[in-house]
Amino acid sequence: MNTQPLRQPGALGLASMPAVFVLLWSTGFIGAKFGLPYAEPFTFLWLRCALTLAVLLPLVLVMRASWPAGARLWGHIAVSGLLVHGAYLAGVFYSIALGMPAGLTALLVGLQPLLTAAFAGPLLGERLGKRQWLGLLLGLIGIALVLGSKLDLSDSLFKGFGPGALTSVIMALLGITLGTLYQKRFCTRMPLLSGAVIQYLAAGTLFTLGAGLFETRQIVWTPTFVLTLGWLVLVLSIAAIVLLMALIKKGEASRVASLFYLVPPVTALQAWWLFDERLPWPGLVGMAIAIGGVILVARASPAPVNNR
Repeated sequence: MNTQPLRQPGALGLASMPAVFVLLWSTGFIGAKFGLPYAEPFTFLWLRCALTLAVLLPLVLVMRASWPAGARLWGHIAVSGLLVHGAYLAGVFYSIALGMPAGLTALLVGLQPLLTAAFAGPLLGERLGKRQWLGLLLGLIGIALVLGSKLDLSDSLFKGFGPGALTSVIMALLGITLGTLYQKRFCTRMPLLSGAVIQYLAAGTLFTLGAGLFETRQIVWTPTFVLTLGWLVLVLSIAAIVLLMALIKKGEASRVASLFYLVPPVTALQAWWLFDERLPWPGLVGMAIAIGGVILVARASPAPVNNR
């Protein structure tokens, strides 16, 4: 008896999991756009982090997940959490809060594989090939076209946002890049679930300090904010991690990593549909060139797995 048709639904589900993961990941930028009118960035992130820990910690206990061995590994995981969650999320949320379009924010931080490849040589001793250098050059050309399409010399430096937003997104890009390299160098033995708890605890400490020192900590509790917060906590911070675990278990981690270059265009489409965010044609050409550069780098070397 031929059982192949019975296996097809499961095989189809497995094949679609990487795309579903990328789709979920891209909604993080959209969630920031929806929620920031009702809470300041550090306050928003602190609340998201606290609720994520409230769900994630019992999950670790129920699943009896192992914890990192030794105080030194705990410290390394905490540092990586400050970079890949703390600096990255704070930079993304502040750039959007200061007026940068969600699609452009996703494109800029989506250049992480290019920057990681550039830093991997001096920091990890990895040499770049010709294809990687070409990818880096294309990425720089693409991002110059995108930012150039947003220049408004007659009014302010950029249309809709200023240097503060650009500085924030550069901080996010550096945070996720350096955090990825740091995690690759010092956290190879990090358990996924319990390691995420430690990372969120470290990032939550940063968000607590930021909210206490620089913000009023006021929240406007509206249905939109509650739904957005619930989505970011349950779907993005929890479900996406569980999905990533399933993909790794099934041997699909490399496929997920190679699909991360789809995040900027997917985010741009969502932002266009929901917020009518648009790029002029030079910006669209620049986005395509930058994504092409990321593809070249990702295919020429092991693609880094982002953290959220």
